[in-house]
Amino acid sequence: MDWGMKNRLSKLIQPDGHCFFLPIDHGYFQGPTTCLEKPGETIKPLLKYVDALFVTRGVLRAAVDAVSSKPIILRVSGGTSMTGKDLADECLTTSIEEIIRLNASAVGVSVFIGSDYEKQTLKNLSNLVNLCEDYAIPVMAVTAVGKEMEKRQARYLALCCRIAAELGARVVKTYWCDKDFDKVVKGCPVPVVIAGGPKCKTDLEVFEFVYDGMQDGAIGINLGRNVWQNAHPVAMAKALQAIVHKKATPKQAQAIFNEVKSAKKD
Repeated sequence: MDWGMKNRLSKLIQPDGHCFFLPIDHGYFQGPTTCLEKPGETIKPLLKYVDALFVTRGVLRAAVDAVSSKPIILRVSGGTSMTGKDLADECLTTSIEEIIRLNASAVGVSVFIGSDYEKQTLKNLSNLVNLCEDYAIPVMAVTAVGKEMEKRQARYLALCCRIAAELGARVVKTYWCDKDFDKVVKGCPVPVVIAGGPKCKTDLEVFEFVYDGMQDGAIGINLGRNVWQNAHPVAMAKALQAIVHKKATPKQAQAIFNEVKSAKKD
């Protein structure tokens, strides 16, 4: 592996081989998402617990401190919104010059396999890899499924992850599934990080799926809404960090969450 590529990945994936990415890119298709209306304020108390931010260039410039920032994974695909016909109709939105100018440690692009825009989004990924490899910038493929969350099954996710890796993604972000997730990870020759998906109903539910995914071989998480939309986001971030980096069980994570939540009340 080229020195530059290894160096950038080492900023994202910690010495224990694990990572906690915090995505705040939701506004690129949702607009001012609940609890993310002022992203700079949202992330400020959470930064000490996460390893990198997944963010668009606009929010990066407007709301993230350039001096004390965590490593940046730059969202570089978009062009659709919740009001449009199909979220899968994406294109690349950011030039390689801009990626370099912003000193991104990595870039992220969505692929919508099985949609009408499968070829288009896979071409986006391929083009991005072709550009970024010349500058030793890792590409994270996001195996998005749009509104069709019922597609979150091992066979489909394994297909998506493998294709993304075959096209050159250095890391793949995908959804956890409750059956055969280990097969999804084993079938992907590059590291897999777990996406959050819709906000979970209980805190324990979050801890359980993250712990299960890590046990099945994922190297970490890329969770947003289940963190900053939680009533106690700092407690959630600290508890998740314990699962990712300290091998905490769901029960132990819940205890950490409760302790931090109670301390805030005092």
